[in-house]
Amino acid sequence: MKDKKEKIKYYDLGPLIMPKSVAIVGASYDADKVGHIILRNYLNAGFSGKLFPVNINAVGDLLGLKVYKTVSDIKQKIDLVVVATPASTVPEIISQCGKAGAGGVVVISSGFAEVGNVDLQKQLIENAKKYKLPVIGPNCLGLVDIKSKTDTMYLPSFKLDKPIIGNVSFISQSGAIGSIVLDLIDHEGFGLAKFISYGNADVVDESDILAYLAEDKETKLIIFYLEGVKDGKRFLETIKKYGLKKPIIIIKAGTTAQGATAAHSHTAALAGNSEVYDAIFKQHGLVQAEDLYDLLYFAKIFEMSPLCIGNKVGIITNGGGAGVLMTDAICKNGLELAQLSDKSKDNLRKVMPGIVNITSPLDIGGDADRIRFKNAIDAVAGDGNVDIIVAIVLFQTPGADSSVVAEIVNAKNKTNKPFIVISIGGNYTLAHRSMLESANIPVYESPMAAARALKALIDFSNAKIQKK
Repeated sequence: MKDKKEKIKYYDLGPLIMPKSVAIVGASYDADKVGHIILRNYLNAGFSGKLFPVNINAVGDLLGLKVYKTVSDIKQKIDLVVVATPASTVPEIISQCGKAGAGGVVVISSGFAEVGNVDLQKQLIENAKKYKLPVIGPNCLGLVDIKSKTDTMYLPSFKLDKPIIGNVSFISQSGAIGSIVLDLIDHEGFGLAKFISYGNADVVDESDILAYLAEDKETKLIIFYLEGVKDGKRFLETIKKYGLKKPIIIIKAGTTAQGATAAHSHTAALAGNSEVYDAIFKQHGLVQAEDLYDLLYFAKIFEMSPLCIGNKVGIITNGGGAGVLMTDAICKNGLELAQLSDKSKDNLRKVMPGIVNITSPLDIGGDADRIRFKNAIDAVAGDGNVDIIVAIVLFQTPGADSSVVAEIVNAKNKTNKPFIVISIGGNYTLAHRSMLESANIPVYESPMAAARALKALIDFSNAKIQKK
């Protein structure tokens, strides 16, 4: 008789990510120090829970809060402890947190295995496991939860655009990549649920975080920057279980020999063979991005669009050249240019001026206005040969203005097909792009980026349906 397969156990990250009480060890009186910035960010964000600044040289108050010398001196329940002190002090602080019954710890401090200090890292791990204490880090930015207003990052709030609340959660092994993507998310028109930067993954690793977010009701999709994994077998079992539960869009760094070496010196990650990762990701439905912009572009279409198994793209454009570029882009990505039915063509001939050639892609002319866009979109969206609608809107033309935006929004709300817009231009275009994305319509500035995003959406949709 075969033994039953042992169930994977994951750390409970709830107390860390949505804490009601936070202790910040290393909360400095110096406004330029990391611990001070973290405390100030909590206060600026309007965190409604309890805050406990901890400083071994505690004297009086800090930013209006009582300061404690050690975690042990706090005689109240602590959900999360954020540690921003020299690396040599961290293992003992972990022990104090364990004895105090803390819910978990985020270690911002660096100076462990990533710089060769392996023994200190082992000590940290041993102390955490002794108390079964979930520890994120060291060498990380930590956590952001928009809803509960927890934010362990030490980045000054005026230096990056914090995302609005949304349904996308972001995992990053690298704090630097985390800060870049967080700064860009709002510009791509979608919001953030949670962000977790986990650094060296000494205790809590990528598998724990993936499992938590896969079960998190506020997370619709996950984007993930990965350098390497701590436990390959555990990671494989995790993505087998969760890979198709919700979209996981991943960018794997360290795919070259030199990149793998850089990854190890950065977060002490075991980068592994890129071909093996590629095969595993594909087998289990993870969506792979090649660069950070694709990570965001893919997230946008998954966030704003329904799943789609068809690959026939209907294109409407008020600029012929842009239509040609989009046609090339979809063909290069294995998609098809939809051919309109005879019925759709007949209907279009009745409402379009004679200068419009009723073909695919459908070029409605540089003088197209609201009515012409409406008629074209209605015909393409209602055609059974079309799986996906792409409207290319060049707002530089006389008839393209906010009234065209209104028609696109109305049409999008009446169809269950993916509907994306491509619009390229300066400030006037950007203002209209913002209007469209506020209505949950993904907008791209590049035909090729849009086509890659569509391909990712279709591949995931097919993999999910095949699994069923």
